[in-house]
Amino acid sequence: MSRAISPETRINLERTSALLINDNPQGLDILSSIVQGFGLKEQIKSASPDDARGVIKRRSVDMVLVECASAAESCDFVRWMRREGPKTSAYTPVIILTGHASEGFVAKSRDCGASFIVTKPLTPMVLLQRILWLTKDQREWVECETYVGPDRRVRNYGPPLGMAGRRAGDLSAHVGVALEPNMDQSDIDMLLKPQRVAL
Repeated sequence: MSRAISPETRINLERTSALLINDNPQGLDILSSIVQGFGLKEQIKSASPDDARGVIKRRSVDMVLVECASAAESCDFVRWMRREGPKTSAYTPVIILTGHASEGFVAKSRDCGASFIVTKPLTPMVLLQRILWLTKDQREWVECETYVGPDRRVRNYGPPLGMAGRRAGDLSAHVGVALEPNMDQSDIDMLLKPQRVAL
C-alpha cells in the first residue's frame, strides 16, 4: 500500500544543507523558495557548475539539486562529483531537475551517477517526495571503471518501504505481512496432485 504525504505530516529538514545549482537566476530563486518552504535553512546557491565545484571542494553538503540550461553540464558536474571531487562528496545524493525529459537525457542522467531525475513543471510535493525517497533509499553503491553512483537498476528494487512508486507496475522489494491465512497443507497437496480429466 502506498503512503502519500498528508498535509499534517511534519518533516524537519532544518539541519539539512543543500547545494542548489541553476544557471538561471529566476530558476535558482524559485528552487530556493521551494526548499525553504520545507524548512531547509542552509542553502548554498551556485549560478554555475564551476562555482559549485568550488563549493564542493571547500565543504560537504547533505544533498545537491542541479539544473543547467545544458543537460550535458548537469551530467558533467555529477560525474565530476562522483569520480574526481572530494571523497566526502562522492556519496552525496544528487537530484537533477530538468524540463527536457527525453529518454536519452534520462539515460545520461542515470549513467552519470544521479540519484534521481525530476522533470518539470516542478511541484513542491513531488520534490519533497523524492527527497524523502532518498532518505529511505537502500540501493547498493557501485564503483567501477565506467560508473560511480547508486545502483542504476531501480526497477529491480522498487520504491523504498512505505513510499509510492513512480510507475504503475512498481513493487516494493519488501514482502510485508500476509493478508490472508496460509493455506492448509492438504489444500496445497491437492493443487499439486495430478487430476484425472474426463474428456
